[in-house]
Amino acid sequence: MALVDWLIVLGLGGLWHGLQIIWVGGLPRQVRRGDTPTAPKGTPEAFGLFWIDQYGYIGLALALGGTVAVLAGVFIS
Repeated sequence: MALVDWLIVLGLGGLWHGLQIIWVGGLPRQVRRGDTPTAPKGTPEAFGLFWIDQYGYIGLALALGGTVAVLAGVFIS
């Protein structure tokens, strides 16, 4: 397989996985509109919200990186 093919295949995989993470975990609270859940500092609920936000950022990064890789693979070829 050529580099272009690898970019497209891995990009589609990253895009798919990132979109699944966003679907399950949702977007991070910092990029949502409207009211978002909050919790007092130092509580287990605040810790959980923090990790759900991190999960959302991982999903966004994978989806964006996958999109860039696919587009690079398509336009390079």
